Amino acid sequence: MDGGPRTRRTDLYADAMDLLMPMHVHLAATGCITGYGPTLQKIAAGIALTGHDFFSLFDVRRPADVTGMADLVGCLGQRLHLSLRGRAGAEFRGLAMPDAGSGVLLNLSFGIGVVEAVRAHALTDADFAPTDLAVEMLYLVEAKHAVLDEFKRLNGRLEGARSHAEEQALTDTLTGLPNRRALDLSLASACAGPQEFALMHIDLDHFKAVNDTFGHAAGDAVLRAVAQVLRAETRMHDTVARIGGDEFVILLPEMTEVPVLIQVADRIITCLSEPVLFEGAACRIGASVGLTISAGYSPRDPDRMIADADQALYAAKRAGRAQTRVFPQIA
Repeated sequence: MDGGPRTRRTDLYADAMDLLMPMHVHLAATGCITGYGPTLQKIAAGIALTGHDFFSLFDVRRPADVTGMADLVGCLGQRLHLSLRGRAGAEFRGLAMPDAGSGVLLNLSFGIGVVEAVRAHALTDADFAPTDLAVEMLYLVEAKHAVLDEFKRLNGRLEGARSHAEEQALTDTLTGLPNRRALDLSLASACAGPQEFALMHIDLDHFKAVNDTFGHAAGDAVLRAVAQVLRAETRMHDTVARIGGDEFVILLPEMTEVPVLIQVADRIITCLSEPVLFEGAACRIGASVGLTISAGYSPRDPDRMIADADQALYAAKRAGRAQTRVFPQIA
């Protein structure tokens, strides 16, 4: 700091001014700064104020064209907007009043810029007048930010929990595939959309024998292996669902050519004919497949398509299993 006296008045007067108006500036009639409050001293650290012309250090933004003492005296009692040059967060509101002598007493405050100013200059409660509500306002601002931040975090956790719960509700816990509810949603969406698609219903052959011979743990291992095969033999955007027991359904968007669909079904049947090893035992199953295509329906009806694919599936089983039938060509 400049090291000079901050006020030319008595110590008692100076102490009272510092307490009541810690951001005051006293100007002589010439515009020379003769005294200022302790908070302004803190903000202006490194800038000598005493003895300098007020208008060489401060910019008066409003009212416009206030560049000298005559202009300032003409604005006595009016709200001023001003800033200290070379200091971030030093935007002020001010009120100028005539001093008991021939000078001007200018009292400053931060206005809505108080939050930025407090952070920029590390101000505390002691830097404000006891009657100034700025600190209380800051507490409210900080409390609001804390509450909003916690609210955002809570919302994030709730959204994550909701998404997780929804995912669980649509997932078969044993295989990790979509379940019947998920298939119903995907099929309803496909029926309402413009694209053609195929529906493939798969039922495992001889699965009951695996459960009866090796136990349900072996049956579970087989079902998980089947899920892996179905994922491997389909595309990323196909829906592969376990709809119950040893039954699976695959929804294949934009795949409607019967020869291509039969090739896919034959690959699945071949893969599922390979034994699944469980605790050293070879669990053997097979698969039968029923197919139906959306182009044969007007309007498309999800329940009817599921029923028709099921009808084609059991036609394949009646024909000897480990084969594919297409509805309505199921003879």
